[in-house]
Amino acid sequence: MTVTAGEPREATGPEGTDGPGDSGDPGGPELWRMLQRAQARITRALEAELLVGHDLALASYDVLTRLAEAPGRRLRMNDLADRVLLSRSGLTRLVDRLQRDGLVEREACPDDARGLFAVLTDDGAVRLAEATPTYLRGVRVHLLGALGADELRRCAAVLAELAGPPPGEG
Repeated sequence: MTVTAGEPREATGPEGTDGPGDSGDPGGPELWRMLQRAQARITRALEAELLVGHDLALASYDVLTRLAEAPGRRLRMNDLADRVLLSRSGLTRLVDRLQRDGLVEREACPDDARGLFAVLTDDGAVRLAEATPTYLRGVRVHLLGALGADELRRCAAVLAELAGPPPGEG
């Protein structure tokens, strides 16, 4: 069976020639659960390290990073929610906490009275800079250190295909 990039491959099952069970490969549901477990394990480790070292949750780190990468260190709340994979209400609560801590400010959107920007403050940039070495070390230890160079390249290619383009780019 030939599969083109982006085209789903159908598993025919243990009795077929292309399905799970032929060569000891995990089936779809088992593979999905393994991916979820790996993601949960790595996320928990990164979260714990950021909380202990910087009193910063992983979701907060992600918000600060996305804002730091944005032009003018600002993003519309809707765009930020898409980039950090949170619901609008979840992002609102998180930005409320970050604003109370002085790490983020809200600004009205000049061309849309209902729109709001989340803006990274100088204190937020400092906290992000302090936490980034911890985050990068955690990614290196918990993800990159578990894979060889060839595995990392293959993994990156597969995940890029599965994830598709980043929000706003496709």
